[in-house]
Amino acid sequence: MDRTRPVEVVATDGSAAAARALGERLVAAVAGHGPAVLPTGPDDPPPPATLRAPVGPGVAAVVTTSGSTGVPKAVLLSGTALAASATSTAARLGGEGRWLLALPAHHVAGVQVLLRSARAGTPAAVMDLRDGFRPDAFAAAVRAARPAVTRLSLVPTQLRRLLDDADAGLDALRGFGAVLIGGAATETALLERARAAGVRVVTTYGMSETCGGCVYDGVPLDRVTLDLEDPDASGVGRIVLGGATVADGYQGSTDPSFLPGRRFRTSDLGRVLPGGRLEVLGRADDVIVTGGEKVPPIVVERALRAVPGVREACVVGVPDPEWGARVVAVVTGSDLEPEAVRREVDWLGRARPRAVRVLDELPLRGIGKPDRAAVRELFATEGGATPA
Repeated sequence: MDRTRPVEVVATDGSAAAARALGERLVAAVAGHGPAVLPTGPDDPPPPATLRAPVGPGVAAVVTTSGSTGVPKAVLLSGTALAASATSTAARLGGEGRWLLALPAHHVAGVQVLLRSARAGTPAAVMDLRDGFRPDAFAAAVRAARPAVTRLSLVPTQLRRLLDDADAGLDALRGFGAVLIGGAATETALLERARAAGVRVVTTYGMSETCGGCVYDGVPLDRVTLDLEDPDASGVGRIVLGGATVADGYQGSTDPSFLPGRRFRTSDLGRVLPGGRLEVLGRADDVIVTGGEKVPPIVVERALRAVPGVREACVVGVPDPEWGARVVAVVTGSDLEPEAVRREVDWLGRARPRAVRVLDELPLRGIGKPDRAAVRELFATEGGATPA
């Protein structure tokens, strides 16, 4: 007896019609009817045959990662894991709700928005993203869906754009009972600004391998476990997530990141703060070793974002024959002079950037994560970073 399940590629183009069609297929797959679903986006190449190979009978969705560690991988999400994630999210937020989809439908966060609303018996309202994400279009989508929509999921870049648009974006945001923020690190100042403006933001942490966000405001959802592997003297260790929302693995390969007992060893470092909340310190691979000192980029980025006029920051390491690596940074903002920005964070000592460049926008990948590889390439193609 064949104990596999075929995989159907479902293309999305940013339109509401495509997102709704994907939602219908996902609901059927989670219920055990029809093939597993592999969603693709408008700019994605046709998936290779290896990703379209039959999967286990319990797999409902095959979601590709953003490729932040190299080649993108196809994550096998079971119907059981997706249902557990939706159930735990509803429990944490105080009940079911109708969602507005303002993210690309083919990413894991978009998949979850579609499934959460379907579980509540109220199909998601969908924002048309074919022309990109614009505050005025978002406000129009909210007006068309009100008062039914009560839940929303965004990435930090979207939140910032809406807060900057006080006329339409901010007013539309205030009506949601919960606005989940994930997909990339969110600086404290942005969250404080949103909360001060009356927006009910909830930070989320997770990845495709955990059915998306599974730690809300630093606290794991029900049926989710959190451990730190090999913590150092300061309590910083590799984050390990476990429980009902963990994926079955990767399509066509085994990976040591998936541990026995349905646990997943992430690529991120973190520590548990007093009170029990998780603080995510960024990817272990992004830690810069300069002159023998380990520098987590997030620490330098927080310092840069505290400089007046700086809106966003991305910090990377570039090769250096003397130090092993140099800390360099790009920032965005208004009326910024690179050397003046650098002087403002001299107090960081060896962790301070050796060079700073000002950009109009940070290079991004996926649904809003800073593209660190592109930043490194920027310094390489422009002659490197000269030590100060």
